[in-house]
This record gives sequence, C-alpha cells and structure tokens, in this order.
Amino acid sequence: MKKIFVLSFISVGYFLNAQNLSNSPYATYGIGDVKYDNTIETSSMGGISTAFISDFSSNFNFGNPANNSNFELTSIKLEATNENNYFKTDFNNTKSTKHSTYLSNISIAFPISSKIKMGFLYQPYSSKSYEVVHDETIEGAINRNIFKGSGTLNTAQLALSYKINSQFAVGARANYYFGNLYDLNEFSNSNAELINGYETKNSIKNFNFTLGTSYQSINTRTDRKLTIGATATFGNTSNMNTNYINSTYYYSDVDTKAGETIIDQKNTSSNNLLPLQASVGVGYGSENHWFLSGQIDYKKGESITYFGNTFDYKDSYRISAGGWYLPNYNNFRSYFSRIVYRYGAFYEKGSLEIAGSNINKFGISGGVMLPFKTSSITRMSGLEIGVELGKRGTLKNNLINQNFVNLKVGFNFADRWFRKQLYN
Repeated sequence: MKKIFVLSFISVGYFLNAQNLSNSPYATYGIGDVKYDNTIETSSMGGISTAFISDFSSNFNFGNPANNSNFELTSIKLEATNENNYFKTDFNNTKSTKHSTYLSNISIAFPISSKIKMGFLYQPYSSKSYEVVHDETIEGAINRNIFKGSGTLNTAQLALSYKINSQFAVGARANYYFGNLYDLNEFSNSNAELINGYETKNSIKNFNFTLGTSYQSINTRTDRKLTIGATATFGNTSNMNTNYINSTYYYSDVDTKAGETIIDQKNTSSNNLLPLQASVGVGYGSENHWFLSGQIDYKKGESITYFGNTFDYKDSYRISAGGWYLPNYNNFRSYFSRIVYRYGAFYEKGSLEIAGSNINKFGISGGVMLPFKTSSITRMSGLEIGVELGKRGTLKNNLINQNFVNLKVGFNFADRWFRKQLYN
C-alpha cells in the first residue's frame, strides 16, 4: 500500500481545495504543510528573527521573545497570505496550479513596564487539504486507490520579554497547539462490492515552551550595532491521540457508509509531535538606517503514526539571511525615503525523504512597510506588504517540483494605547 500511495502521490489526480490553507501535495505526510512561524516583517527578510531587534518601538518579535528591548507601544497586527503554487512532475508530464488565501496572523502586544513586554498571537501552524486518485487496470478489472486528507493545526502563543540591562535581555514564549487532522485511503476493485478503507484521525492538544536570549552592543559614536540571539523550543507536556481503523464497507449514499466491518483498530498517543528546535543568529546594522542578519535553525526529527504505520521525519535545518533599509525617514519631501525596504533569502533542508530524495526548499523574499501619513519614527504604523518566491521538491524519481509565489498583506496599528494620561 505504501508503494502505491507514493506512486499516486507523485503522479497525477490530486485535488486541493482552493480555499484551504494547504496547497502542497507534500502536506499528505505527517501533520501537514507547516507554515513557517513568522510575521510579514520577518518573512520578508528571509525568516530572520533570532538576532533581530527592531529599531522602531512598534514591532514585537515573537520569534525570539527576548528581542523586544525597543518595543514601547501597543501594537495590533492583522495579516493575510495568498499562496500561489505551480506543480510539475515528469510522470506523464503533468502540470497543475493551485491557489489559496487565508488569515495568517493576529497579534496584540504591549509594554507592561520599561523592562517587561507582553504579546499574544494566533497563527495557523499546519494544514492538510488533498485528494489523490490512482486508477490501474489489471486483467480487465479497475483497481482504484483514493487518498484524502483534511484539517488544520493552529497555535496560540503568549510571549514575555525582560530587559536585564542595556545589552542583555531574555524572553519566554508559551505555545499551545490544537486541531484535528484526518487521512483516508480507500481501495476498491470494479469486480468487488466492498471498499477497503484505512482511516487515521489525529486529535492534537500540545503545549511547549520557547526560551530566548539576546545581546546587543551599540557604538554611540557611529550608531553601529551588533546583535546576537539564540532560542530553544522544548518541553512537550501533552500528546497527539491517533485513532486508526481498517475496515470494509460500501456507500449507500455519496458520503454515507453502510455494512461496515472493522478488520483492525488501534489507538495510540505520542508526545514527540513537536520535538526539540533551536536557532542562533547574528546581526549588524546602523541605527534607524539599515540592518543585516544571518540565522541557522535546527529541528530534530520525529516519528508520526500514518495509516497505521510509523513515518519518520529526518533532522532538518534552515539557513536564512536578510535585513532592511530605510533611506531617510526625516526627508518629508519624499515619501519613498520614509519607506522601510526589506530583503532576504533562505535554504531549508527538509525533514521529508521520499523515494530516496530529500524534499528541500529555497527562496528569496522582499517587502515594504508603507507608513501611514501620521506615522513617525517613534510610532511606526502602516501597511505591510511582503512576497516570497521559491522552489520545493524535485523532478527526480517522478517526484513533484513545486514553485511558489506567496503574497502577504497586513496592517500594524501602533500607538500609546491603554495608558492613563497624567496632568499637573
């Protein structure tokens, strides 16, 4: 069955709901198509966040919760993503195009004191939405394999930052993951009345922590600054409950099973759904003018129950580089001089290995922060726009090559809200 599934998966006939989060056929494995955990600000810079401390007082960093020393305002962000994927495989020279648009980030952050900052965030973490149909004629009979998947895994986060002194800061983030993922494989033969179905339901309620630290040294004479940051995610305190059923049945209606006989049924749980992750980064820049950073992320492999069997993810890593440039915010004659321009690139050695090939990913990114008319250097509110262009997968061994263009749009509303004004 595994061999048939791989051949079906890498060939033709998959159907993806255009309005769901996931458009990649590689979402069929494990917990689905994982969305990189970031905002438009960091994704436009290739995903760098570990050594990124914003020069402006309106941007809260959830990637490394220690990096919020300059955050002084209340910030509300709403962001949406439009994914455009273009697939190709050498199997029958098949091509396909899929699109989806979804709400990708909601967050609110505010300072509690000059040293303590807090933020709340919601993001979709991963998603499944696929349907693969594989027909094969043997001795006049048609064997049909159908593979379906659906569901979304979401994350809610609470982050706290503490500034120890002018150079050092620490932070912590609590991550709660919740959702349901569903996979179904049905096999039928045109000469048989019954369908053989393999069904997997994953119910996920998982909790872990991210700890971060940062160091920043600023040369007050030249306004040049060096930033170093590190994070680690660990401490799973819950698990994923998996219900697996192998049964035979027929459909009395389009979606109504009848005459079901259970052949095998298993219930398992695992606590390694989201294993150890770590990141380290270094950045260098000039105050309120430009910044450049490099970052390495590591994620330990894990095992996932999939169609009643164990599927192993490999250790993976991601290398990112990026930054931003602000020409001259005090030039009020030129609006373009007050725009923040962002750029970045990344390479990711994927955790998936299929048919002896690693499913890797790389891309470039860019974006702008268009300040509102009333925005100032101390109240940087505006329209965020970002774009990612890249490639995932390979054409080797009849696998799928995925080219993608992801567009991101959002708003950052920042001001000194929720504070009592004092008058003499």
